[in-house]
Amino acid sequence: MMRILLFLGTNLAVIVVASITLRLLGVEGYLTEQGMNFNALLIFCFIVGMAGSMISLFMSKWMAKRGTGTVVITQPSNSTEKWLLDTVAELSQQAGIEMPEVGIFPAQQSNAFATGWNKNDALVAVSAGLLNRMRPEEVRAVLAHEIGHVANGDMVTLALIQGVVNTFVMFFARAVAHLVDNFLRSRSDGAGLGFMGYFAVVIVAEIVFGLIASAIVAWFSRFREYRADAAGAQLAGTGPMINALARLKAESDMPNQMPETLTAFGINAGQTRKIMERLFASHPPLDDRIRALKEAAYR
Repeated sequence: MMRILLFLGTNLAVIVVASITLRLLGVEGYLTEQGMNFNALLIFCFIVGMAGSMISLFMSKWMAKRGTGTVVITQPSNSTEKWLLDTVAELSQQAGIEMPEVGIFPAQQSNAFATGWNKNDALVAVSAGLLNRMRPEEVRAVLAHEIGHVANGDMVTLALIQGVVNTFVMFFARAVAHLVDNFLRSRSDGAGLGFMGYFAVVIVAEIVFGLIASAIVAWFSRFREYRADAAGAQLAGTGPMINALARLKAESDMPNQMPETLTAFGINAGQTRKIMERLFASHPPLDDRIRALKEAAYR
């Protein structure tokens, strides 16, 4: 539900920008006296849906820092921070990307995340708990996993997919509201839904279609975790990557201290076995990720 509320809130936040853009494109509106202009509606939904997703992408580093309390390391103050910077620099060079910003956030649960609007302007951060409890080779594997996300362009791809599904959620929600309005006009005194009724149908339809869209986005998010695990194994070794995931699994009972809006970015997620929760989970179960790495190692 939080995803849907954020989706609706983003639409409202960018509506002014979308309206200006639509006017520049010559699209004055999708509701006319002759009915609904579906071409104009599709353009409207595409601009609003993509705008919300792109704004979130460009703000992702700022939101991540604020949401997690991440402190970016500009000058290392101890040997651990120096090792962290050197390790990320080495892995980034191996992966063929620019050195990302590196930070530490104050969570006791072992966790890490990567975000940023492109692979050469990213942020990689680890929790204090991960540094305190994992062995250096395991920390390196986690960092390699996050570098894998960056090198694969996962943040950009996920934002594009989110923008596309936003477009169709908004389009079909308004199309359904238009059909309901026409049906009521043909069966009653011609009043139809009215402004508030039309708006209510749009909101309900967006929630329904938004749930379906969230499942699609979550499927891609799970797929990208397997790819990032494979990249981590390639950069840091399969054994350390498996050991790091096993260490994360051992901490699965600890409370997740990542903000809900950033859970999809963290490495330590996807523990549930409930069918519905797995459908909308951003990460596969850790057992499945470990199994995939072991199977790949024996090919």
